[in-house]
Amino acid sequence: MANVVVVGAQWGDEGKGKIVDWLSERADVIARFQGGHNAGHTLVIDGKVYKLHALPSGVVRGGKLSVIGNGVVLDPWHLLDEIDTIRSQGVEISPENLMIAENTPLILPFHGELDRARENQNSVAKIGTTGRGIGPAYEDKVGRRVIRVADLADDATLVLRVERALVHHNALRKGLGLTEIDGDALIAKLREIAPKILPFAAPVWKVLAEKRKAGKRILFEGAQGALLDIDFGTYPFVTSSNVIAGQAATGVGLGPTAIDYVLGIVKAYTTRVGEGPFPTELDDADGQRLGERGHEFGTTTGRKRRCGWFDAALLRQTCATSGITGICLTKLDVLDGFETLKICVGYDLDGKQLDYLPTAADQQARCKPIYEEMPGWSESTEGARSWADLPANAIKYVKRIEELIDCPAALVSTSPEREDTILVTDPFAD
Repeated sequence: MANVVVVGAQWGDEGKGKIVDWLSERADVIARFQGGHNAGHTLVIDGKVYKLHALPSGVVRGGKLSVIGNGVVLDPWHLLDEIDTIRSQGVEISPENLMIAENTPLILPFHGELDRARENQNSVAKIGTTGRGIGPAYEDKVGRRVIRVADLADDATLVLRVERALVHHNALRKGLGLTEIDGDALIAKLREIAPKILPFAAPVWKVLAEKRKAGKRILFEGAQGALLDIDFGTYPFVTSSNVIAGQAATGVGLGPTAIDYVLGIVKAYTTRVGEGPFPTELDDADGQRLGERGHEFGTTTGRKRRCGWFDAALLRQTCATSGITGICLTKLDVLDGFETLKICVGYDLDGKQLDYLPTAADQQARCKPIYEEMPGWSESTEGARSWADLPANAIKYVKRIEELIDCPAALVSTSPEREDTILVTDPFAD
């Protein structure tokens, strides 16, 4: 049976939550493979809004197993609060339908404090972090001093792990002018939360291997977008993990042969939150219109998103680095009523034409977009569920994007509602 990876193909906020939820009807397991609660997914189901941050989008579907993989960094206190919120909306969450990998690293309170302190003291160039401790937790993972879910089950191990972490962090905090961490108080907090988290813990790699052997369909869910990837994003204005599709296998403990289809989620225009280069950004009435019509505010932070025209050159790159099989074009309805639309097909770097965004930050900042113009449409596309419902110019717009990125559109989304989706190719088709 086909297993599908869903990745954001721009700078995040592409509408992955709705599409993962839509696809999860065809899946048996929904597995989150990277990131933390710095990312947010908004689901609109029968008019009811669910805002998810750490939980996989599949939790709102009955009869599905949702998994938080080892590639995620997890704030256990935030997770429990989020579970309580979603339960209050009538969704059942228990160890029967939610599983956390035993080797998942934990985000502790001092990670968020360090994140915010460094961002506030960085007077040269702010990264635009959400301040939730994601980066410092990944640093501790690589530094082999992080506390993992399994450590909560053994008190002696937990004490040793905390002591090791504090040797590093207290020295670092001293240099930043922060008070020392009270180790005893931290251990007490972890002991208190352990019995609430451990019932969800499991050897996820083993469970997923068994599910795959039994022919179950697995949907791999990523957070953020490929242009925020720690290696292939617009560094240093990136997230702290690998976002591209290759991380899906590592982030849950399956091999790369478990991946059959990669679906890239793409807005019909481009947005970005926080700092960093953005070649097609619009600081005019068109940019304002995109932001207002698209309700471009972050689910997690509430920050206003920067808006711009569709960048086909950047999407070609992410299609290559993630091995994208097909795209899902979202928010097509936001473009309704524009007389003329622009698509970036390449860049001008000091008089030289490029068909990709260079790696060097100074060159990225100097890249000017090369645009191709297309006529817009006056008719509404909102709620369209078939090609026949779309204006001719909207279809031409989608087809031109396919040509420019050399990748087909598998789905087109025309509103936040789950069913307002045009299915061209089913990613789960065998």
